[in-house]
Amino acid sequence: MAQEWTPSPTGFVEPCSSNPERVGRDGFLGLRFERRLGRTILGQCRFKLPLQALTPAELADGTAYLMLLNPTGGLVGGDHLSTQIILEAGTSVCLTTPSATRVYRTRDQPAVQEARIQLGEGASLEYLPDHVIPHGNARFHQLQRIEMARGSRAIFWDALAAGRVAHGERWDFREVDSSTEISLRGRAVFLNRTRIRPASLDPKRLGFADGFNYLATLVIVADDFDDWKETATALDAELRKMSRVYGGASALPSHGCNVKLLAPSASDLVAAQAALWACARDLVFGSPAFDLRKY
Repeated sequence: MAQEWTPSPTGFVEPCSSNPERVGRDGFLGLRFERRLGRTILGQCRFKLPLQALTPAELADGTAYLMLLNPTGGLVGGDHLSTQIILEAGTSVCLTTPSATRVYRTRDQPAVQEARIQLGEGASLEYLPDHVIPHGNARFHQLQRIEMARGSRAIFWDALAAGRVAHGERWDFREVDSSTEISLRGRAVFLNRTRIRPASLDPKRLGFADGFNYLATLVIVADDFDDWKETATALDAELRKMSRVYGGASALPSHGCNVKLLAPSASDLVAAQAALWACARDLVFGSPAFDLRKY
């Protein structure tokens, strides 16, 4: 059964702690999407700064398109940001962010970001946040846990920069520890853990990131869909069109496929995301891509 929240009007915001001894903030964003009169609507929104969300727009295919915000511009050590999202049965949602997430220099405690997402029966989700940029000496921990019900489908994107490359901070952060867990009908279908500590394991070496500055993963999971080998082949074909991007696609043991890639620049990363997402959306969702306008 989906988690219940205390009823509140859309846009309700709780005040942040004013404790002057506290380093960092506890941010919260809770979203619940419902299907009403044949449309997907945002039925409930609760947030506590530094997390927030814009009003959703309805796309031509009925998808609710929504941007997730951090108005402060980034995370600092001690921040703990928690996002909980529920898609009720039959809803269709696309979530993104307006820009990259910056993780600033950390003295002691890491900056922590968690996202827990539940998809009801027949729900569709596209989760396409921009990449994370860890600044020099930053520590960042991330957990993404997605639970999918029967007949649901989803596309997930996760990307990381080597740091503020233009500022000479390539692989200059202290630690990035990121975990993604996806389950379908109660069974795990995708588990991914990335832990990078540049001081103890040089990411620039051959076989890891070499000369590339961005790492990314695209995961597609869907119930009642079988053409995963063909989907992986099509995604591989898209990658071969990108001369500056290195990567590959493969089918998961069941109910999905994933792409791992390396890109030399942010523009190459954005172009790769757009092409791979468009291909996945067409093959698995049966819908054309649209412009993720962020201006």
